[in-house]
This record gives sequence, structure tokens and C-alpha cells, in this order.
Amino acid sequence: MTFMTKILGSAAALALSAGAALADPALIYDLGGKFDKSFNEAAFNGAQKWAEETGGSYRDIELQSEAQREQALRRFAEAGFNPVVTTGFSMSSPIAAVAADYPDTKFVTIDGFVDPGEHPNVLSILFSEHQGSYLVGIMAAQASESNTVGFVGGMDIPLIRKFACGYAQGVKAVNPDAKVIANMTGTTPAAWNDPVKGSELAKAQISQGADVIFAAAGGTGLGVLQTAADEDILSIGVDSNQNYLHPGEVLTSMLKRVDVAVYDSMTAGADLETGVKVLDLGAEGVGYALDEHNADLVSAEMKAAVDAAREQIIAGELEVHDYTSDDSCPALSF
Repeated sequence: MTFMTKILGSAAALALSAGAALADPALIYDLGGKFDKSFNEAAFNGAQKWAEETGGSYRDIELQSEAQREQALRRFAEAGFNPVVTTGFSMSSPIAAVAADYPDTKFVTIDGFVDPGEHPNVLSILFSEHQGSYLVGIMAAQASESNTVGFVGGMDIPLIRKFACGYAQGVKAVNPDAKVIANMTGTTPAAWNDPVKGSELAKAQISQGADVIFAAAGGTGLGVLQTAADEDILSIGVDSNQNYLHPGEVLTSMLKRVDVAVYDSMTAGADLETGVKVLDLGAEGVGYALDEHNADLVSAEMKAAVDAAREQIIAGELEVHDYTSDDSCPALSF
């Protein structure tokens, strides 16, 4: 059985039972909700898979505010949960503030980074989002009839620019003359859960000629995908496979295997190896989704081009620029 606790905004609501079984894991979702059909839900799916396969139990919490991050970490550690798995880059600083106080607890930050030299009980799991985004960029360029494609990001941070930059490079590899319109939803964590704003940005891009839009914006992306379907253009989902949300309207989804990161962390338990781990194309940490919901949209030519690029990237023959390496994007101006 999986136990689920939701933080409701008070210290009392955060109280956790002290009787956690030895090495039961815990999972802290980022803002935006467990069932965002994207990043957080991928984490939930990984935890569920672990629980179903092992019969184990875990505790999870949906954060409602920034202030609850450190509090949740401490409560879980004090209650004996191990490892404590977290999602989202915003957990990095709270983990760095807490980890030393609980040296026997393993902490995992998915999408964040904590110096392993200073905090040896922390595992930072990162992804090569730019590589997966390059692949869906190839698909977008091949599917576009207007030679204009769009990108809607969530919070304007280097990580999301990493998605946008890789996507634009993939688009330009197919069509150097293609136009890529990129917009970010906002500069605060609220940008992850604003489907109305996502819809507005999608409409604006469509008015500029975009006929394929890639959304890397958490719950905000649901508004992008809905509007694209309503306007009869194609969209590209992110993190989880979102093809099923609008069958025949979602060209593909850029998969980011947060579910695998959570599953593997819970499987390792207290024996988790800490440090820094990067899940790239070669490790199948990122990729693209092909299923019955988008099979008719993906031509044999498109699949061949994407798979060839994937093999070239894995072999080191093709380099996709990582925005976070130097805060620059040769293929796109923000």
C-alpha cells in the first residue's frame, strides 16, 4: 500500500508518523501537483512501479509553497525515511542546508545539483534534455508546413533554455531557414502551473504562423497542448508521454525518464550510491515517444531521421549544444 500525505500549509499538517519501516523511501514533488501529467506525475509513476513490484511502501508529499521544502526534508529524515527523493531544481538549496544534519539519510535531487564533496550523502540526478529536445526538433521541422515552429517554456531558467536550445538546433538541422518562436511563461514557480497562460502563448505563436509547438512547462503545457488541438495544429509533449492527451494531435513527447530515476533510487534504498548521475540518450534517460496515438503522424522518413540522429549523438559524432554549459544558444535568440 502506498501512503500519501499532502501538505496543507501548516506545520501540523506536515506531522508524519514516526513509525516508518526501516529504509522506507519518501518522495517530495515539486510545485505544480502530483498529477500534472508531466514531470511530477512521471516521478509518481516511478514510485508506484517500485511499490507494485516490491510490495514496499513509501510516503509522498505535494508541496504548496517554497517555505515547506526544508521542513518536509527534515520531517522525513527525522521519521526515518531513507532515501528521501525530491524533484525539481529548487530542492537543491534546501537539501544542502539539511543533509549534513542527517548523515545517515540519503537524499536525492532530481534536476538539482548539490556538491558531492560537501554533501556525500546526496545524489544529484541530471538529464541531457538538450539531446532529447534535438530529436523532437527534427520531427517538428519535418512536420511543419509553415516553416515556423514554437516553443513554450515554463519558468525562465537555464534548464528550460536547455530544452529550447536543443529543440531549435534540431529544427535548424532539418531546415536552416525555419523560424523558431520561443516564449517563457514566467519567472516564478507559478509558471509551472498556469495552463491559461500556456494557452495564451500558444495562440500568440499560432497567430505568427507556428504549426508545431513544443511545450516544456509542466502543468502549463496542458494549456498549450489543448489550444494546439483546438486550433488543429500539432504539439509536442514533455517529460511523460503525453501523446494520449490529444490522440492524432500530439506529434510526439520528449521523454525525460524521471520515473526511472525515482524507481532506481527507491530500489537502491539506503544502499544508494551518491554523487552525480547524468541520464543521457545513451542511458535512455531522454528520448521521444512513439505509440498508437501518434503513429499516423510520424512518417517512416521522420523516424529514420530521428533514429539516425540519436545514434550519431550517442556515438559522439553529433554534438547538441548544452545551454547550461555556457549560457548561450547558437540556434536561438531569447
